[in-house]
Amino acid sequence: MMKNPTSHVSCLVFWLLLFKTLLAMADMAQNTTIPVNVGVILDLDSLFGKVGLSCVNMALSDFYASHAYYKTRLVLHTRDSMRDVVAEAAAALELIKDVEVQAIIIGPESSKEANFVVNLGDKAQVPVISFSTTSPSPATSQTSYFFRIAQDDSSQVKAISSIFQAFGWSEAVLIYVDNEFGDGVIPYLGNALQEVGARISYWSVIPPVVTDDHIVSKLQHLMTMKTRVFIVHMLPSLGSRVFAKAKEIGMMSEGYAWIMTDGMTNFFGSINSSAIDNMQGVLGLKTYIPNTQELEHFRVRWQQKFQNDNPTILNVKLDVFGLWAYDTAGALAMAVEKVGSSKNFSFQKTNTSDRANDLETLGFSLSGPQLVQALSSTIFRGLSGNFTLVNGQLQSSDFQIVNVIGSGERGLGYWTPKDGLVRNMKSANTNTSTNTYSTTSNASSLGPIIWPGDTTTIPKGWQNPNHGNTLKILVPVKRGFRELVNVTFDPSTNTTMITGFCIDVFKAAIEELPYAVSYEFYPFAKPNGEAAGSYNDLIFQLFLGNYDAGVGDMTNRANRSLYVDFTLPYTESGVSMVVPIKHSKSRQGALVFLKPFTWDLWVITCCCFILIGFVIWVLEHRINEDFRGPGGPAVSFWFSLSTMVFAQREQLVSNLSRFVVVVWCFVVLILTQTYTASLTSLLTVEKLQPTVTDVGQLLKNGDFVGFQEGSFVQELLTNELGFHVEKLRAYRSTQELAQLFEKGGVSAAFDETPFMNLFLSTYCSEYTMIEPTLFNADSGFAFAFPKGSPLTLDVSRVITNLQEQGKIQSIKDKWFKKDAGCKRDPATTSISFNSLWGLFLLVGVSSAFALLVHAAMFFYHNRHLLILPDSNASLWQKLCKIVTFTL
Repeated sequence: MMKNPTSHVSCLVFWLLLFKTLLAMADMAQNTTIPVNVGVILDLDSLFGKVGLSCVNMALSDFYASHAYYKTRLVLHTRDSMRDVVAEAAAALELIKDVEVQAIIIGPESSKEANFVVNLGDKAQVPVISFSTTSPSPATSQTSYFFRIAQDDSSQVKAISSIFQAFGWSEAVLIYVDNEFGDGVIPYLGNALQEVGARISYWSVIPPVVTDDHIVSKLQHLMTMKTRVFIVHMLPSLGSRVFAKAKEIGMMSEGYAWIMTDGMTNFFGSINSSAIDNMQGVLGLKTYIPNTQELEHFRVRWQQKFQNDNPTILNVKLDVFGLWAYDTAGALAMAVEKVGSSKNFSFQKTNTSDRANDLETLGFSLSGPQLVQALSSTIFRGLSGNFTLVNGQLQSSDFQIVNVIGSGERGLGYWTPKDGLVRNMKSANTNTSTNTYSTTSNASSLGPIIWPGDTTTIPKGWQNPNHGNTLKILVPVKRGFRELVNVTFDPSTNTTMITGFCIDVFKAAIEELPYAVSYEFYPFAKPNGEAAGSYNDLIFQLFLGNYDAGVGDMTNRANRSLYVDFTLPYTESGVSMVVPIKHSKSRQGALVFLKPFTWDLWVITCCCFILIGFVIWVLEHRINEDFRGPGGPAVSFWFSLSTMVFAQREQLVSNLSRFVVVVWCFVVLILTQTYTASLTSLLTVEKLQPTVTDVGQLLKNGDFVGFQEGSFVQELLTNELGFHVEKLRAYRSTQELAQLFEKGGVSAAFDETPFMNLFLSTYCSEYTMIEPTLFNADSGFAFAFPKGSPLTLDVSRVITNLQEQGKIQSIKDKWFKKDAGCKRDPATTSISFNSLWGLFLLVGVSSAFALLVHAAMFFYHNRHLLILPDSNASLWQKLCKIVTFTL
C-alpha cells in the first residue's frame, strides 16, 4: 500500500514552522539580556596589558558560550592607563561618572597606580578588581570594594624562610626596588626569617630608574659584607640588570646564593635568553598552577588568537597573570548574574549643583553592596586553580621552587602552608597534618640544585669579610701584669712571642667562629721594644684603618666607643679598691662567754635540761627513794644539770632512765667540747680587718693612693672621686704595687677588678679587696674593631657561648690561680642550732621512746584499775584514778 504524498509535505511544513519558531524565541531571549557596563583599565601599549585584555575577552566569550541562558551580559569599556597614575585616575573617574560602570577591572604594574582607583571605587560603591596588584598595599581589609585576584607578596615569605631553614642560613641581604612593590614585603619577610632563627642583615634599595654605575656601586658594597645569601624582590625589567651586573663583578660565582621572589619568576617566560644566562644557579619562587587538560587546551587557543591579533609580537608565553585575568572576568560574570534584575544596575547622584566638581557629582552605584557580597561568595574551579576569596583576597598560597639552569628553569619541589617543602604535590596532598604552617624544612625535600658557579655544593651563606686577607691585630706592650698580655722579644731569632689571658680568649673566640679567619699579632711598640703609646693611642690606630682589631686588656670606655666598636666584655667589670689588712685581737667583753653559742642554741639547750629532768623524775619517782616526796622534781632537775659537769650523785634504778642518761651525757659531752673550742677561738684568734673601708676616709686623711700607669683609672680618681694629682702614685706591676704598700707610699690602690684579682692571687694574705667603688655593668675587657666591622657582632656572640660553656673560666684559672694555697684564716662566728640540730633530735627521740615504753609497762601491770566497781564511772574518772595512783 503506498503512502499519501500529501502527508509527507504536511509533516515537512510542520517541522519548518517549529524550527522558525525556536529561532524567533532565541532571538527574543537574546534581545532580553541585561547589559552590565564594566570598565577595564590597562596599559594597552605594553605586552602585559595586551595579554591581560586578550584573556579577559576570551574569558567572557568562553563563559557566555557555555552559559547562554544567563540573563546578564558584561559589556566592556576599555581605557588606556598609559602607565601613568593621573591617566588611570582620569579613566576611572570618566568610567564611573559618565559610563556608570558597575565594576572596574584593572591590571596596573605597580600598586601606586591602583591606590587612587581603589579610593574612587570605595566612594562610588563600585567594586575594583585587580589581577596584577601583588603588593600588600592597598590592603583588601581596608575597603569592601577592592578585590585582589592575585597572590599577595606576603604569602611567599614563609616559603622563603623554609628555604633558609632547609639550608641552615642565618642571614640574608634583601635587594629590592624603591617603590610600593618593594617596600610592602619588608616587615613580613623580616618576621618570617626571625621565626626560623635568621634575619635580614642589610637592606639594599635600588631606585626604579637607575644607571648601571649605580647598580655596580651597590653590588660592590655588598661584596664587602660577610653575608652571601641575597633575596631579590623586583620586577624583571630591573632585576635582569641587577643580575647582569652581579655576574660582571663576580657575584654569580661559587659561594653565593640568590633567591628571586615571584615578582620575577612569574614573568620568567617573558625574560630573554641573555638575561637568563646571567641568572644561572639562582633559586626562584613562582605561583603554583595545577596543570590540567583544560589549561593546556586554553594555552593553545590563546596562543593562536593572540598571535592573530598581534602578528608583530612573537614568542609570547601565557603567564599566571593572564590566568588570573581570565578567572577575574569569569568570577565577575557569575557575580553579576547573582545580582540579577536591571533595576539594581543604576547610579544615584548625590549633588547636582552647578558649582560641584566631578568627585562631588560622582554618585554611587545602587548595586555595589549586592555585587560585593555576590563576588565574595563566588567559588569555582578556574584555570589558575580553586577560586576562593577571603576578605577580598584570592586564597592561593602554594609555590613552586625552581632553579635557573641553561636556557630555562627546572622544578625542584613545592611549598605549601600545611606541609612546607615537598618534592612533589602528591606527597603534600597525602599529608594529614593539621598545622596551619609547617615548622620543619630540610634540603632533602628538594631536588638536586645547581648553584651559582656551576657547583652542587650548598653555599655556607657567609664568607670571610676580609676576602681571605690576614687580619692585622694590634696588641699593647706592658711591663707588668704579664699574665694578661705578655709581649716578649727575642733579639737572637728576631721573633716576638705574644701570650696571656687576653690572647688565649681571643684565639678561642676565633676558633669558635663558623668561618676561617687568619690573623697576625702586631705589638704596639717602638723599635726599641717600649710601648708606642697609651691605650687611647692604640684605639686611634684602629680608627685610622691601620689595623683590623685590637686585642688586650682594653676596657670598652664610652669615649673610646666613639672611634671603634667593642665586643661584649669577657671579664668582670668595675673598678675596685685594694687596702692592707690589719691584725687585731678580739675585744673581750663581760658577756664574751655567751658568744660561742647563738641565742637559739642556748634556749634549746636549756629546754633539753628541763626535759631530761622531767623524764628522769617520771621514770624513777615510783621506784627510787631519791626522787620521791615533794622534793623529787627538784632533785630530778638538779640531776640533769649536774650531768653538764658529770657530777651527778643520785643512783638510777630504772634501765630506761639509764638509757636516757647515757644518750644525754653523750650530747652534753659534744656541747661542752664545742663550747670550749669556740670560746678559745673567740679569745685567742686574731681578726683580719681592712685598714680602710671608705674612699671618703682616704680623702679626709689626705692619704696617697695608687693607680696603674697608663690606665683610665687616673681620670676617674681625679675627675670623679676628687683626689688631687699630687696624691696619686703610679705602678706598673704587682711587685711595684706591693712595694708601694710596704714602704708606706700608699694607703690604698685603685684599678680594674681583673688587675686587682691578679694582685690578690699572690698577696691575698696581706691585702683585701673592697667592693667596687665605680661599677658599670657594660664595661670590662673587650676586643676592639674598626667601626662597621662585621666581626664585632660575630665575636660578641662567640664570647657569650664561651662564657656559657665555661671555657673563659678555664682560661682564667690557667693564668690567675698561681698560688692556690694562699688562704686567710676565716673569721670565728657563733655556733647556731642548725649546726647541732641532730644531737637534739637524738635527745628527743630517746626520751620519747623511754616514756612510751614506761607508759606501756605501767598500764599493762595496772590494767585492773581500769575495771572499777562503780559501773557508772566514766573513762576520764578511771584515768584520773590511775594518775593519782601513779603520783
